[in-house]
Amino acid sequence: MAAAVLDRALTRNPNAARAWSARGLLHAFRNEPEAAIEAIERARRLSPFDRHASGYAVNIAVAHLVARRFEQAIEWVDRALHEQPRTVVGMRAKVVALAHLGRLDEARAELSRLLAVYPKLTIAGYREQAFMAPEVLELYVDGLRLAGLPER
Repeated sequence: MAAAVLDRALTRNPNAARAWSARGLLHAFRNEPEAAIEAIERARRLSPFDRHASGYAVNIAVAHLVARRFEQAIEWVDRALHEQPRTVVGMRAKVVALAHLGRLDEARAELSRLLAVYPKLTIAGYREQAFMAPEVLELYVDGLRLAGLPER
């Protein structure tokens, strides 16, 4: 349903940067990272001075994470966290990327920062609220688990 709404919005206004970014994140969650990056980069070109540019960086980080390009995901998420250090989506992506790289001490440190912002986060809770392709969900869950996020 979200894809249909975004498609209608982009048909009406193909220059809607925020809609392109949202469309990109939707592609990432559907395990379509290249389409995600293409859409988000379009959003960045349409609105290069957007005050929400850190959101574009987080979305690109998520797309790289889904593509298992963990180093690139960290680079992009660090750009976003520089501007918005308490961005939960970015912090979570960084935890997952670090964990999958085997950088568990860094992943645990980032998880501590994440839990300071979002103290009720658990594996079970994340599974309930996540809306993504099963293989993307498992990528996140595996990384969060490796970093030490509690099951409940």
